[in-house]
Amino acid sequence: MDAVHEAAGMVAEETLDPLDWADVQALSHRIVDDAVGYLRDVRDRPVWQDMPAAVKDFFAAPLPRSPARLADVYGEVARTVMSYPMGNIHPRFWSWYMGSSNFTGALGDFLAAVQGSNLGGGNHAAGLMDGQVVNWCKEMMGFPASASGTLVSGGSMANIIGLTVARNAKAGIDVREHGVAAIEKPLRFYGSDQLHSCHRKAMEALGLGNRALRRIATDAGMRIDIGALRVAIAEDRKAGFRPACVIGTAGTVNTGAIDDLQALAKLAAEEDLWFHVDGCIGALIAIAPENASLVAGIERADSIALDPHKWLHAPFEAGCALVRDASAHRGTFAVTPEYLESTPRGLASGQWLHDYGLQTTRGFRALKVWMALKEHGIDKFGRLIDQNIAQARYLASLIAAEPALELMAQTTVNIVCFRHRAKGLSAERLKVFNTEIMLRLQEEGIAAISDTTVHGQHCLRVAITNHRTLRDDLELLVRETIRIGKEIIGGGCLTLTGGCQAAIPSSGSAAGCDALPEAVRRLRPALR
Repeated sequence: MDAVHEAAGMVAEETLDPLDWADVQALSHRIVDDAVGYLRDVRDRPVWQDMPAAVKDFFAAPLPRSPARLADVYGEVARTVMSYPMGNIHPRFWSWYMGSSNFTGALGDFLAAVQGSNLGGGNHAAGLMDGQVVNWCKEMMGFPASASGTLVSGGSMANIIGLTVARNAKAGIDVREHGVAAIEKPLRFYGSDQLHSCHRKAMEALGLGNRALRRIATDAGMRIDIGALRVAIAEDRKAGFRPACVIGTAGTVNTGAIDDLQALAKLAAEEDLWFHVDGCIGALIAIAPENASLVAGIERADSIALDPHKWLHAPFEAGCALVRDASAHRGTFAVTPEYLESTPRGLASGQWLHDYGLQTTRGFRALKVWMALKEHGIDKFGRLIDQNIAQARYLASLIAAEPALELMAQTTVNIVCFRHRAKGLSAERLKVFNTEIMLRLQEEGIAAISDTTVHGQHCLRVAITNHRTLRDDLELLVRETIRIGKEIIGGGCLTLTGGCQAAIPSSGSAAGCDALPEAVRRLRPALR
């Protein structure tokens, strides 16, 4: 037969499968061994380190045309990608807000890729597992079994899903058929002035525009002012707008503040508004035995956005949108073209999961969440949430006891906002000073923290969403913050670029500090 093919000029057929499965198996064992060591020994590495020029240049290489040995390819990955991570699996990574992953979830991601299912829908086991994980999320939130949901990339997309259903449910017309231009009265959405930026993106993507989202002032605890919200709704009705949705935040990104969800649920019912909860930071507090009361009322929402890749520590990416009215949810997104019709039996006889979101092609996100929940049980994840909240309160107590530091906001859950006092500095110079502390903590591989602005004042921010963090790590953070502050004040060359490490001369001259930005040079006399 080969001779026939050759005579006919037919090219030999190819595949991406290896020629020698035994070699791949041996390399795979090595990769798993390395991965185990990578997590086991994570404390032995810096939290983060900048990439040398050679590593950055490696990623400028042109498109490969010819094959390479898989072992060599893995070697390149180990030397570059694995050696210079973002750092969020490290016990002292507290920047922004993200989970710290887990090995079982990583195995789940590997198996999902090997199994290869497309979760757009269909009659197969992965589709049923996807639905099961959504059902488990509903149970965690106290949602009824009749509610619906979908796994998505993360919190931003989960919020967009919920807000899209809200728009369509409250528009007063068939938005899918006629578009937002046909809405008789412009819609208004409401949330606190601490809303995550993804809500602006949602308003823009929904065709409503940023001005459709009215930001309501917050109280001293950074929670939405219910009285001010009532006034805003009344004003908008009188002005000819249609109030449509109120967004409650279960954990603001700046400080972790949690809106009064019970009061918002009551107001939404009275005003006939859709009640959406952005719970990407704090919704899962509902499973934490010591702190669940903080999110009481979340079970009354019409829709919820939550993130399994935060406090369930699923490997990125894994978000979830839940909608109480399953019919409204499906009606917002479902489309049935002739090539995706269901059949009474066979592969197309299962549920079409793409009917509940924007993606037709969907990855198998459920397996990594499912495996970790099965291994540890939901009770342990609840205890870990309580543990992080207790650790944040412990850190706040350390800061409050240290004269050189000051808390900048109430610590509600697991986010601590603080700064080094550095007396005698203007607000601008104090920001430069604290930013330099943050950058040196990162560059020295000690800890990864971020910064923000609260009540108009710049501060450092620690978000403890990490099952590997210990109290010793928080004590180290405080010690190192004070040490670095003393070094800067005592003569270190202050720069936001890391380009100058010369000492600050006692005379106050700029000798040796030519790399300093002018604004930073002006800071030196005040630091002395």
